[in-house]
Amino acid sequence: MILSMTGYGRSRQTLAGREITVELKSVNSRYFEYSSRIPRGCAFLDDRLKKLLAGQVSRGKVELSLQVQGGEADTVVVPDLALAKSYQDALGVLGEELQMRCDVPLGLLARFPDVLAVRRAEPDQEQLWQEVSEACQKALEGFTAMRAAEGEKLEADILSRLGFLERAVGEVEQGSAARMENYTRRLYARLKTVLEDRTVDDARVLTEAAVFADKTAVDEETVRLRSHIAQYRGILDEGGPVGRKLDFLTQELNREVNTIGSKCQDIAITRLVVDMKAEIEKIREQVQNIE
Repeated sequence: MILSMTGYGRSRQTLAGREITVELKSVNSRYFEYSSRIPRGCAFLDDRLKKLLAGQVSRGKVELSLQVQGGEADTVVVPDLALAKSYQDALGVLGEELQMRCDVPLGLLARFPDVLAVRRAEPDQEQLWQEVSEACQKALEGFTAMRAAEGEKLEADILSRLGFLERAVGEVEQGSAARMENYTRRLYARLKTVLEDRTVDDARVLTEAAVFADKTAVDEETVRLRSHIAQYRGILDEGGPVGRKLDFLTQELNREVNTIGSKCQDIAITRLVVDMKAEIEKIREQVQNIE
């Protein structure tokens, strides 16, 4: 299965009283890149989430967004006993100095500054990880499904263009054989015109034709092109993270076509080369989207 580097997945689940929302988005990148938007209280989960995604994604710029709401004991009220005792002692001293009775109700003492502090409770890290990872796995299912659907379209398009290249290679091979025959015929006619009544040396004509054939032969290039096309199909069938392999092979396709273009001056083959290079460029654009 071929996967695109572009994808989106979202999951919202309520687990143990917490509402957990995970969103995943990815775009093209040469390597695996990870970024996240996570609540401060869940920062300890970031490395684990990165490793979880790295096990599923080999290439692409992946952005994860996590929201966690609710849950047991989100906040706790903590008394500062030392400060409360200090307030009580101070009030006692004040009562003695002013010769006034000082019976301070507990409710009033609790209202003094900083006697009671509201703090966020420390979550059970392992339990929270289990809940967040479960939500992340759900988001990954949709994320991977979208990447697979896009990858299927990319593969179909590339295979179609490979078919065009294969047909064009056949035309180049036919054109090369016809070009040799035409060159030999034209060379013989020119020599006959120049030499007029003298006999044309057939051996010389064949020698010149052989030199021309050696300079313009593209047999090696067309054989390698067919081999590269077959490799391309094999890699696509193999599936998995194949983007880097295909990127290299695309460069090889382009190299062989450029060589054919530099060797052949025939207008028909030149047009074919232009068309082949256009198709290879479109293949390259598609490969840049493959993981």
